[in-house]
Amino acid sequence: MTDQLMPKQEFFKALQGARTAAHSSGHPFSAAWKAGELTKDDLGFWAMQMYYYIEDVTRMFSALFTRLPDLQARLLMLENLNGEEIPDRHPDLLLDFAEACGYSRERVKNAYLKGEVLPSSMAMRSWIFELAMVRELSDAAAGIMIALEGQTPTVYPLYIEAGRKMGFTDAQMKFFHVHIEADEGHEEGGLEICARYAHTREMQDRAIATVSNATRMRYQMLTAIYDATVGARQSQAAE
Repeated sequence: MTDQLMPKQEFFKALQGARTAAHSSGHPFSAAWKAGELTKDDLGFWAMQMYYYIEDVTRMFSALFTRLPDLQARLLMLENLNGEEIPDRHPDLLLDFAEACGYSRERVKNAYLKGEVLPSSMAMRSWIFELAMVRELSDAAAGIMIALEGQTPTVYPLYIEAGRKMGFTDAQMKFFHVHIEADEGHEEGGLEICARYAHTREMQDRAIATVSNATRMRYQMLTAIYDATVGARQSQAAE
């Protein structure tokens, strides 16, 4: 292992490339979504899991914002933070989509109390809090802004296209629309924050590993959702 710091653009390519092996676009759940093989109940269940995962997103991002020591990095993070709340709060948009799938807002909000939140969804929420509050700043930006937000601009357009074929309106799918453009900017901000705070080659390597690990965690969350929906139907049909 070399101690030489990677040039900035090479570092950026390595960070983005670390998503590839477990990118959400290649997951069977995403493939089934794009192929129109999921039911509205499947999508409502997905939305319920996602809601638990992102419900506290503003607190997560606020925690990271307060840890950033310089103004330029804080401004990059502030843009991200504001985007989660203004003009529409993203968890509320997800509730709109869940409702269009037949899942009431009350059911989604109370899913944890009713035992309907999967362990992998709980793990994802805890992981984001860990990144935002505990990990190195370069790891936090890598895991949140590059690994996770960096995936949505390529995944969500396919979800929208399939959703339209299922009869969803663009208003009902606003959660996906607002992320496509916004998260491209969030990824760029994450790359800059990574470059700013990964002062050594070891920190760069750790940030790259964090992208890979965060991507794998999201992939496993989708696997659990797939198993609880499509997988459960397949098992019942085989009996």
